[in-house]
Amino acid sequence: MTPRQRMAAALDRKIPDRIPTMELEFQLSPELVGRDFLTEADLKNASPKETERLIAENAEFMIEVYEKLEYDAFGVHYLNEAHTKKTLKRLRQLVGDKYMIYVHGDGTFALPDGNKMYEFAYRMADDPEGLHAEAEHECTYAINRNREMIEAGADCFILCADYCFNQGPFLSPAHFSEYITPYLTRIISDIRAHGQYAIKHTDGDIMPILDQLVSANPHAIHSLDPMAGVDIAKVKKMVGDKVALIGNVNCALLQTGTMEEIKESAMYCLTHGKPGGGYVYSTSNVPFRGLPLERYLYILDIWKEHRDY
Repeated sequence: MTPRQRMAAALDRKIPDRIPTMELEFQLSPELVGRDFLTEADLKNASPKETERLIAENAEFMIEVYEKLEYDAFGVHYLNEAHTKKTLKRLRQLVGDKYMIYVHGDGTFALPDGNKMYEFAYRMADDPEGLHAEAEHECTYAINRNREMIEAGADCFILCADYCFNQGPFLSPAHFSEYITPYLTRIISDIRAHGQYAIKHTDGDIMPILDQLVSANPHAIHSLDPMAGVDIAKVKKMVGDKVALIGNVNCALLQTGTMEEIKESAMYCLTHGKPGGGYVYSTSNVPFRGLPLERYLYILDIWKEHRDY
């Protein structure tokens, strides 16, 4: 199977030739190959011609990095919408449909920062109509933006609004069903209507809203955060017949655990995610800056030993 075929099979809850792998982001390219991905800051003073050159070079660099890691899907990050679309078009020129390529595509309310949490709560009580109007605006904008990204070459969308603390979602399930689920469902429905894939990402303890996340009909849920007590074996048993699962390799252990603890986490995910298909191997967040590269490559080595069906 090609990487894209493998990824599509897993997202469709089928059994591919082997478990695919990806990461929401890969932040260790300087350690792996000596340089970082292009960012919008790098283009700040670039001429149009220079911008085109840098975007083309970055697309080639992305392919180099992700081929080295043997990813089946990868994303375009750190660039504005116009430059993301240019990157997508260049990537498709280079790889055709060999890989699944994703961009961010959410438009729902995310976990507010500490300064805005009270404001959001007050608005639910004092101005629910205004809150719904804002949710409608963001939802419509996301749908239209996603359609433009599909035209440029994206065939998958990571919906990256975080909803949960380690102790549960920032909204009660009842409020979540009012202010988030209907809009999330519409965004995913439009992605599906165009024949593309939707992956819902949120860290934290998703269990109180797991049924609503599944009802929104994404192809997969990421990141299945073990640091918040999310157990892939339990989630697979509960909803594995309805949605694919991505992640659950414990990022905290990657940073501070022993190599045996890291292996135990990786093997737990492979053991419980693999059966019956519908699983994509990844960490429970991202290979983040500061993480020793050899620790991340170690879990890829474990995956290579056990990935075949």
